[in-house]
Amino acid sequence: MNSLAKELLAAYDDQLRSGGSADTPSDADGPVLRIDYPQRGFVTYRSLEGLDGEELDALIARQRDYFGERGKSVEWKTRGHDLPADLPERLIAAGFVPEELETVMIGESQAVADRLASVELPAGTTLRAVTERADLDRIAAMESEVWSDDWGWLAEDLDSKISADPTAIDVYVVEADGVVVSAAWAVHLPGTDFTGLWGGSTLAAWRRKGIYRNLVARRARRAVERGHRYLQVDASADSAPILESLGFTPVTTTTPYIFTP
Repeated sequence: MNSLAKELLAAYDDQLRSGGSADTPSDADGPVLRIDYPQRGFVTYRSLEGLDGEELDALIARQRDYFGERGKSVEWKTRGHDLPADLPERLIAAGFVPEELETVMIGESQAVADRLASVELPAGTTLRAVTERADLDRIAAMESEVWSDDWGWLAEDLDSKISADPTAIDVYVVEADGVVVSAAWAVHLPGTDFTGLWGGSTLAAWRRKGIYRNLVARRARRAVERGHRYLQVDASADSAPILESLGFTPVTTTTPYIFTP
């Protein structure tokens, strides 16, 4: 890992590994923070240093059972550089199932904005910021079509974040003939140097036309306006090469492990 990647990874670990927010119920269990989102639970941590064997297994089981007793699935978010190295195997033994590996990528907001200064939307499309529940429902419907799954929960999740602090999140849609063809949002993390980039899904017929780059550009400019030095993305295999071409640096990997009661 080069010096830039090490510097970015250190900032990521130091600033983004708590995961809590004022509007979301959460509580600590030893080194982990468990967060009770409306759709499912979430477990995050800065470090598990010093835990292994039966003590670690017991910690994992407590998080599984805490949310299982509430009838909720729970995501335990792992990072590729974390210890102990056998954490994934212990999660699987406790009934957690891994989802797709993603790459944690970080870019400098101003540099990304500059690189994308001349990017243009495809003809017949428009990009705008949205806050109304009707638009959030349209985003959820688009995501449901993209992923062939029910993403209805997303509208409520975005709505609750906007209601809690409308200055902390910007939600954007790209439309064609009144139809939402892509959407993405930026979460500006108070007290940190980071804006998190989320979403970016696009209907199949509108992919590879520059829409994703336009959404990155808009959010990068917004991060600069808000004084956030870095952009952070958990990138899919499809998105990672695009982001690297825009100046983002891969710093580690992340894999969600899901337990469903």
